[in-house]
Amino acid sequence: MKCALKWMPLVAIAAMATAGCARDGFYDDRNIDYREARLSTPLALPEGRDMQRYRDIMPVPEASGSLREQEGRFRAPSPERMVAGGAAERDYVERREIGSDRWLVIGADPGMVWPQLQDFARARGLQVQSSDDARGVLDTAQGRLSVRQGLRAGDSEVRCDQNGRPVAACLDALEQHFSARSATASAASLAGQRMTSEDRLRFEQLAGGDWVVRIPLDIDRVWAELSHQLEADFAVEGRRELLEQNPQQHDFLVNYMTVSERGRGFLQIALSPDVRQMPQEIRLVLEADGSGRTTLRAVNESERRFEAEDARELLERVAGLLR
Repeated sequence: MKCALKWMPLVAIAAMATAGCARDGFYDDRNIDYREARLSTPLALPEGRDMQRYRDIMPVPEASGSLREQEGRFRAPSPERMVAGGAAERDYVERREIGSDRWLVIGADPGMVWPQLQDFARARGLQVQSSDDARGVLDTAQGRLSVRQGLRAGDSEVRCDQNGRPVAACLDALEQHFSARSATASAASLAGQRMTSEDRLRFEQLAGGDWVVRIPLDIDRVWAELSHQLEADFAVEGRRELLEQNPQQHDFLVNYMTVSERGRGFLQIALSPDVRQMPQEIRLVLEADGSGRTTLRAVNESERRFEAEDARELLERVAGLLR
């Protein structure tokens, strides 16, 4: 009888762990709901309605990545951040910098920003020498104004340079100008400026099993944008934190709770030396590939295990900040 009672705590722990795995148990696996979901036919408004007056009352955020299955197991991708009203967690005008370079990021497509940039030149009485709608470049006697597609979908990068160097006073004036403008300014055609998300980011698994993200943009632009986004998103103590960033080496040190660690069940934790879930230090490294391309990889900086699936999941979250 004593031997039987001796094993009762372990049996109870195992029962609790297996109960949590049940489809209709205490811990419901929502990944199954995601896998079994089916698209329904969208509602159609009657003809003649002004489509600009209507929007989703409960918008669904885009997912960072895609549903992946491996050996019968699957995991739903994480959605991108949203705030009340469906707006992104950001300002319409933001600054970016790396080294001596400076520019603005505007929360609108280049086609919407270009006419506003032209309005700025007219309002300031700048002497326009040439204007290239296709490239988004406005040359004036005082310097060059330009707009191009930003790293994230729906963003634009605006610069004010003179002899290849940013003009601080001009950027200040541009920031005030765009801050006073509505993000719903009328759109104008700007050929060649738009890039789809598929063109910007591509996941690739190397021969050794490591995952990387290929980004067809220059390393300084990627580092500056990633620095801004990580400062805002990697600020959750014990889950994901930005510890260091190095613009010279183009890397970041983060403390991150990996998917393997988050997936440890009650029984695994109870029977292991680690009695609680722990994040680990991982370095996000940007490497220039030439021709204006950049590779992003995750390097383990701790003594804890770091599986290929952990790297993939972390890179998916980080890449989602650039979409």
